[in-house]
Amino acid sequence: MAVVLGYDESSGAARALRVAIEVAHAFDERLVLVYGAAALGGMGEEYRSHQEAIRQAGRTALGRAVEAADAVGVPTTVEILDEKPAQALIEAATRHQARVIVVGSWGESPMRGALLGSTPHKLLHMSPIPVLCVPTDD
Repeated sequence: MAVVLGYDESSGAARALRVAIEVAHAFDERLVLVYGAAALGGMGEEYRSHQEAIRQAGRTALGRAVEAADAVGVPTTVEILDEKPAQALIEAATRHQARVIVVGSWGESPMRGALLGSTPHKLLHMSPIPVLCVPTDD
């Protein structure tokens, strides 16, 4: 089994990283760090450039998360998937037989999340795997 974390360096993701590391450490499991890198748009050179920039941002963010997990001895796997974040997390969690998906919230209201389709909101409604939604420090 594993603990899957959606990580993008937002303030909500930073706290979720700390919680995910604690959970993975407590259960002696691998932490799977996931970044959904679906680029908006269609085809062509501009789309490919935009997609590569998104993937590079993901590599940078996940590299920092790996360092945090390494500091406490939690093994990691990194996945950058060309999917929207919620779908990327569900796919990775299914493949890794995850115990839980951990995501951070932005402190938005439930109504705002429902209207705008936040990743935590989508996961809570779509995921067959338990979801741990970590509030921001604020």
